[in-house]
Amino acid sequence: MAIIKGHEKDLGGGFKVRRFLPAAVKQAVGPFIFFDHFGPIDVAPGANHDVRPHPHIGLATVTYLFEGAIDHRDSIGSFQRIEPGAINWMTAGRGIVHSERTPPDLADAPHRSHGLQLWAALPLQHEEDAPSFTHTPQAALPLVEIDGGKGSVRVLIGSAFGRTSPVATYMETLYLDIKLAAGQSLALAGLPAEAALYPISGALEIDGVPLQLHTMALLDSGSTPLVQASGDAQFVVIGGAALDGHRYIFWNFVSSSKERIARAADDWSAQAMGQVPGETEFIALPRPPR
Repeated sequence: MAIIKGHEKDLGGGFKVRRFLPAAVKQAVGPFIFFDHFGPIDVAPGANHDVRPHPHIGLATVTYLFEGAIDHRDSIGSFQRIEPGAINWMTAGRGIVHSERTPPDLADAPHRSHGLQLWAALPLQHEEDAPSFTHTPQAALPLVEIDGGKGSVRVLIGSAFGRTSPVATYMETLYLDIKLAAGQSLALAGLPAEAALYPISGALEIDGVPLQLHTMALLDSGSTPLVQASGDAQFVVIGGAALDGHRYIFWNFVSSSKERIARAADDWSAQAMGQVPGETEFIALPRPPR
């Protein structure tokens, strides 16, 4: 078992995230090539944590909230208020533009913001697929109770504990939200070839080894780790089949081809990747790709 400590990234306006993937020791875990944890943070009235329109290619964004709400808009006409417990999967494919803004009813009120933003790299044969957006509410995601409901496993993506999520993916993918009460333990059997565990709150041990908050554990392939909670705890498990080759990452673009990333950068600089209805702002390309 290897540990990723991650690093803090300031997205502007005092909004900071902890980033764990890609890492020097591991570019991706299954298809997941990007893993950001933001919050929990108390957001003051009028604080601007909006993310203006920006592009993506070659990936799917996967947004999951614990607290707060986000208004999602994109260049294919989707609008969705993202709320805690739902899975929001946006396939960028050959190119999409989207914005993520604080809903008007929260903008001028104190509120909490807490969630995870992941990117899943698309398999080679799907890198140029048409863009799409799918919202799956919490009620549609299977819940497995542990010890009469003291603990639970929410199957966000993939299959586990005899249940399967309705969220469609392009390759074997696993994403679980697990809660354990103090003193509970859970054996993670049947994990995919690549898997990682990330604690959200509480104190955990994996096979007797304590796992600190704000660290990610890369689980050994073929293992059945035993997770024990010394206090009430919440954690996520991600993983899947190994990605079919190295990916290049520049800004918001992921691709198996440097040339494709350069073309996307040129397209965005020319504002030729589409527009988000109702939006007039955009985030400029930070620098030319190398």
